[in-house]
Parts: sequence; structure tokens; C-alpha cells
Amino acid sequence: MEYGQLHIRIMEILKERGISKNRICKDLDIPRANFNRYCRNDFQRIDALFVCKLCTYLHITVGDLIVFTPAGENDGK
Repeated sequence: MEYGQLHIRIMEILKERGISKNRICKDLDIPRANFNRYCRNDFQRIDALFVCKLCTYLHITVGDLIVFTPAGENDGK
């Protein structure tokens, strides 16, 4: 059964704000390899501390960061 998927908007937000991956990884002490996986939306689970760090650093809510797409909405696109 399909349940849909989550999309983390890290790249869109960083681009909007002119923040580099290097800068945010250094400021938040996040390993670059882990950060890159989230940027590619290549994850099975989301680390709560990671989300809290991003939301605090970027002054956003979880809803601004993570978007849920129900199953079937990307069909034919």
C-alpha cells in the first residue's frame, strides 16, 4: 500500500536565503554526508534533533520545512 511521501525543503529554503550547505553544516555541527542525504530526500527516517536544529537556525516551523504528498498525487507528472 502506498502512503505518500515526505519532502524536506532544505535546498529551496537555503537557496531563498543565500545560505550555503557548508555554512549550515558547520554552524549546526551536522556531518555533510548526512545533510546531503536529506537534501536529496534520500532518507527512511527523520532525526528529530536534526529537524529542531534546522527550524531553530532558519526560524521556520516544521510545516515550512517538511511537505507531505499523498500517494498518487505525483502520478503522471
